[in-house]
Amino acid sequence: MKINIASNEVVHFIGIGGIGMSGLAQIMKNMGFKVQGSDLSRNKNTERLIKSNIKVYFGHHQNNLKKATMIVISSAVKKNNKELKVAKYKNLPVFKRGDMLANIVALKKNIIITGSHGKTTTTSLIANILLKAGLDPTVINGGVINSFKNTAQLGKGEWAVIESDESDGSFLKLPVTYSIVTNVDREHLDYYGSFEKLKKSFRKFIEKTPSFGKSLVCADDKNLKSLLHGCKNSNFLTYGFNKNSNYQIVNVRKNVNYSFFDLRIKLVGDKIYKIKNIKINLLGNHNISNAAASIAIALNLGIKIEKIKKALKKFLGIQRRFTKIFSLGKREFFDDYAHHPTEIKAVINGAREVYKNRRIICVFQPHRYSRVKALKKEFAMSFKSADIVVLCPVYSAGEKIKHNFNQTKFSKLISKKSKIQVININDQKELKNYFKKNLLNDEMVICMGAGSISNWIREIGHKLK
Repeated sequence: MKINIASNEVVHFIGIGGIGMSGLAQIMKNMGFKVQGSDLSRNKNTERLIKSNIKVYFGHHQNNLKKATMIVISSAVKKNNKELKVAKYKNLPVFKRGDMLANIVALKKNIIITGSHGKTTTTSLIANILLKAGLDPTVINGGVINSFKNTAQLGKGEWAVIESDESDGSFLKLPVTYSIVTNVDREHLDYYGSFEKLKKSFRKFIEKTPSFGKSLVCADDKNLKSLLHGCKNSNFLTYGFNKNSNYQIVNVRKNVNYSFFDLRIKLVGDKIYKIKNIKINLLGNHNISNAAASIAIALNLGIKIEKIKKALKKFLGIQRRFTKIFSLGKREFFDDYAHHPTEIKAVINGAREVYKNRRIICVFQPHRYSRVKALKKEFAMSFKSADIVVLCPVYSAGEKIKHNFNQTKFSKLISKKSKIQVININDQKELKNYFKKNLLNDEMVICMGAGSISNWIREIGHKLK
């Protein structure tokens, strides 16, 4: 789809290196917009954009806006940003990412995926099913889909599959045809002010479902269950392990490579039937739940179950979602984006279910001082299925207030609540030395966090091999 715009129209993204911003920038470039942007440093996202012939400036400077006629900002951009100040001085139109995304996806029929956890995997699964079914969807995702080798794709079909960010309330602005809500957890309270306000926002999102669409809601999440009782409409279906789900997960089997399950379907006025022997190459009950949601959406779109099962079986995964990055003999190293207690627990438990006798070492880099402060008790309880935790310093993500964080006290709390050994390290060099001195035979090392830990472990891998 090409957009006819004036030849002198240039869209400048401030903070283009973020996962959501880079995806939107790529889509707009593919639609025919002239796109450029700036960020403080290089990363994998900026490298992908540069390869797509998108101009990326490193550092924020007024000269970067010489040709810009329109500005897109991320929620991370502060009011005192140099480029934002210049844009306002020049009276350039400024759009938040969520607003611009809403304008773009209004041109499509949309499947919007939101929730505190599991959005990226669910979005990727649905995108893969639609692609294999020949529907050629537009996709904007929060992680790199291996089959696309990108976070975003402009399709020629009528459907868009969008991972929606609830962190700043922008998910309420998106036009919805179908939607999925995976769960609601205590996150982003710095924006919402309270957990109750966050839950009310999710209820509003579910209530946006049009009469010609459906919202698929996870029945296993207690917070979502309570929300559904207060919804103004009942245009939703449920999925999960809960026996009252419209799409109930049953007969789960697992090995080190695949998860298998059946799906029992009971819809109002329809005969109950079962889809048997669904196979996915993902571990953990949380991913089985994500797969069930994707199946439910695909069935509602009229996609044949044979195509759905084939797409799930051949799903190539997402980068930084329990991604194996290298091995040293029998010792295996994995990378995961988990940075919330619920995510950490799900990943470790999923690994433990199929690797029952292996020693699991979890390398954890906390993300944001404010998140650690708000959820320190939950973090402390989330490592019970691991054998050792290697605790890294907090990745601040631009936060200047440290909230009196003390790494030693935090590690003692984890050790006490999860009843496991915790090792404190101060930097990447110490982590490498720990691996050299302490890894024995067949350990599974899972590195977790939303900051720099992914780069750390990859660089260490090159040095250890």
